[in-house]
Amino acid sequence: MRRRADSTGPPRAADFAGLERDRVEKPDGYAAAGIPVHLLVDREACSVTVFTEPEKGTYSSATTRPFGAVVELPEPTGFALDTEKLKEYAD
Repeated sequence: MRRRADSTGPPRAADFAGLERDRVEKPDGYAAAGIPVHLLVDREACSVTVFTEPEKGTYSSATTRPFGAVVELPEPTGFALDTEKLKEYAD
């Protein structure tokens, strides 16, 4: 997701179709497209989930951590994401 340089607050998805879509349909669609890493920020659960290893239309690996944890994003992303700031935006 892109964020304009002058924007404030956390980046937000333009699509608010519902939790089921964000938690199930989108990851499956991204896996089917071969997207190697998908990050789900779940404000309701106060957690982030990293989906990896797409195989046959689904991710074979998913790791969930609470807001505040440092989350390792594997290659090709390849960096550590500090999620402490996300606590401020939890529902």
